Amino acid sequence: MSDAPVLVLGGSGFVGRHLVSQLVEAGYKVVVPTRRRERAKHLILLPTVDVVEADIHDGEALTRLTRRAGTVVNLVGILHAARRGDFDHAHVELARKVVAACRATGAARLLHMSALHADPRAASRYLASKGEAEKIVADSQLAWTIVQPSVIFGREDRFLNLFARLERWLPVMALACPDARFQPVAASDVARAFVRALPDDATHGQRYPLCGPKIYTLRELVAYVGELTGHSRPIVPLGATLSMLQARLLECLPGPLMSRDNVLSMQKDSVCGCDFPAIFGFAPTALEALAPEYLSPAAVQSRFAQFRAQSGR
Repeated sequence: MSDAPVLVLGGSGFVGRHLVSQLVEAGYKVVVPTRRRERAKHLILLPTVDVVEADIHDGEALTRLTRRAGTVVNLVGILHAARRGDFDHAHVELARKVVAACRATGAARLLHMSALHADPRAASRYLASKGEAEKIVADSQLAWTIVQPSVIFGREDRFLNLFARLERWLPVMALACPDARFQPVAASDVARAFVRALPDDATHGQRYPLCGPKIYTLRELVAYVGELTGHSRPIVPLGATLSMLQARLLECLPGPLMSRDNVLSMQKDSVCGCDFPAIFGFAPTALEALAPEYLSPAAVQSRFAQFRAQSGR
């Protein structure tokens, strides 16, 4: 194992916190850049993690960070675009800057998180920009590995937790794309795949779709969340036209609830159609094994109690 640290871009985010923790457990030194150090305070106490304030979209700053690293992991991604060009900025332009920084500094190993069915020709700009970023990485001549997860779930996810909040407050769920299919994969499993891939030369130049063990329709997932939280609601399925209309209206509200690009991306089932990659040496975690730990009423009450204790109330 090299003494050079692993540079994790997006290390303070949802998947990032799982990956950084697992890298530390595996004995790696880790550098996590962030615009505001306060956002990564949950990582600061980890023994071999260096949290530094930096703008990774600044090419010179990124090159300085990369010069310290033996490996770069790029987890950066957004699901919603507040402005035209946000997907390109977060996915395409950053991938180009990361590759340039690796070439300039001699950091030959690059691990990149994409998305299942990323494709430059996709109707969804999210999937298209992810596909364009993949091409930049694949054409880089670096020792690259790309992982392509389906929708990711876990304690801090913005998927199941979103439906839990909506079902808590709404009497009825008007559901866009109710028959869209997903094969959710645990955030901890995505992180584990990265850790297993990092030292394995056999993963160089390879793409790995990552999915959980079971396929669900969106309607089934929303119903399951309602059962777990104790807030089951009637589900009113929306057709294609009403799904786009609902998304257009939700785009006008504060907070990223739903967008027309989300609807376009759901027109392609987020299903692997293959087994979990055997090279990583483990089986993926079932949704039913983890979701009750953070969605059940007892789990929610426990989090509130912990928050009150931490705040001194």
